[in-house]
Amino acid sequence: MTETRERVQTWLTAFEAALHDRDVTRAAAMFGAESFWRDLVAFSWNITTVEGRDGVADLLTARLDDVDPGGFALTEEPSEDGGITDAWLRFETRVGRGTGHLRLRDGKAWTLLTTLRELKGFEESRPLGVEHELRSGRRSWREEREAEERTLGYERQPYVVIIGGGQGGIALGARLRRLGVPALVLDRHDRPGDQWRGRYKSLCLHDPVWYDHLPYLPFPPNWPVFAPKDKIADWLEMYTRVMEVPYWSRAEVRSARYDADAGTWQVTVERDGASVELRPAQLVFATGMSGKPNHPSLPGQDVFRGEQHHSSRHPGPEAYRGRRVVVVGSNNSAFDICGALWEHDADVTMVQRSSTHIVKSASLMEIGLGPLYSEEAVAAGVSTERADLIFASLPYRIMHEFQIPLYEQMAERDHDFYARLEKAGFAHDWGDDGSGLFMKYLRRGSGYYIDVGAADLVADARIRLAHGQVDHLTETSVVLADGTDLEADLVVYATGYGSMNGWVADLVDPETADRVGKVWGLGSDTTKDPGPWEGEQRNMWKPTRQQNLWFHGGNLHQSRHYSLYLALQLKARYEGLPTPVYNLAEVYHTR
Repeated sequence: MTETRERVQTWLTAFEAALHDRDVTRAAAMFGAESFWRDLVAFSWNITTVEGRDGVADLLTARLDDVDPGGFALTEEPSEDGGITDAWLRFETRVGRGTGHLRLRDGKAWTLLTTLRELKGFEESRPLGVEHELRSGRRSWREEREAEERTLGYERQPYVVIIGGGQGGIALGARLRRLGVPALVLDRHDRPGDQWRGRYKSLCLHDPVWYDHLPYLPFPPNWPVFAPKDKIADWLEMYTRVMEVPYWSRAEVRSARYDADAGTWQVTVERDGASVELRPAQLVFATGMSGKPNHPSLPGQDVFRGEQHHSSRHPGPEAYRGRRVVVVGSNNSAFDICGALWEHDADVTMVQRSSTHIVKSASLMEIGLGPLYSEEAVAAGVSTERADLIFASLPYRIMHEFQIPLYEQMAERDHDFYARLEKAGFAHDWGDDGSGLFMKYLRRGSGYYIDVGAADLVADARIRLAHGQVDHLTETSVVLADGTDLEADLVVYATGYGSMNGWVADLVDPETADRVGKVWGLGSDTTKDPGPWEGEQRNMWKPTRQQNLWFHGGNLHQSRHYSLYLALQLKARYEGLPTPVYNLAEVYHTR
């Protein structure tokens, strides 16, 4: 046995013994003074991180008897680098099996990740596909599927209703299908994938393929590194059929009400022009990481003679050749739209209202994502699942410390590019603490652009740049607060989105939305992410202050990874397992 393996094995043996003896003090003492235990459902029936020995003791005091953990064992040879020992492990609880990751520093636990991977007695299994017993009336696979489509939501109620049929809703629907939970995905569009088909034609994923796989069915080897929107749309439609996700197209939710006495929701749906009442126990909003579009209300919008729309409604550049276009905003959508319009010979002005972080795509792929999500990572044995767990093993409290050096490398590598941008007058930042794009995404979900060419157009003044807030519109122009007058035939408001609980306010009621509170953010007390510190994404993939109401979404990576933990929480409730929630988050911000 190597010295490193012996060190880790000694820690695991002692930790398991302390847990077995229910000696919370002894177990907590095995963690460093600065330490973090991130639990994804396994111990807490929540997604939560506790900090320091006191946090560990609090978690164990509340949950140890019920969880009854054991069977801690290494799953591979641990490694050591820079005084940090890394180890992968497995364990069991009373109701499930899990995997985890441990980092030891000076013989004490620095970080511990525990994740629930399956429930005992309710493991995912491959369906047989046919009955090998001849009998009168035996139905084929197709007939079984057709019968399910006819009855689910009518004669038979789903246990879970998922509002939103994009990648998040579809991924969760696939997980629940594998777990045998009756669920129904609702979407107002005609076909799965229409959420992508309807966006501007130049839209492509800015994340690489290795980061974007869906559960169970990875993209094929011929899939492009950066997928165009229409390929994603077709993939989602195909995925829905192959994974047999129960999916209602042309189904728009009109209202939802929770019956606390019955423990069910009443969801009113308009489907193909007919009203349908659903009575699920659990309701999931899978409307992405964002809420409703932020469409600003400005003086003069009613008199402006041109066209105006939010970026989410932008049809593409074809109709605007030779036209004067003002795009309000300077984040991803704004740059993508400006770039496509410039390619179609529109006269484009970008209005930058606040500083924006820009990172070149190639630098982000190589420095930021390369070690985990790339061909090189796969060749080195880092599968998508392993990459997800490595990423999850870093507590959010210290994640910025790992990100800052990466963005310092990018700044050095692309120094000339940033100098050109600044010379052109573009207000650029690296985040409040220099931690760059991903922390901005986690904290606020805005304020950045992954450059795929449009930033050079700004740097070279081929896309004009204006600064400041919009004061009002005239019949023919956009007027900024400093009096700058920008003539326009089209105004595109690339002004982002609100919190997801805005949908709750509309479909349920404002009181429920406020009871749940703001969705997204860590409580980092940085720009647009007010404190206090929560340490996890607010209200995402975990229980909320509204009973039986959940939120699911994010980018493709998050939709894939966190759909497992949400599905397991829903499965446990479906099967009637006790699910006492530890550390249910407080609500500090309502919108």
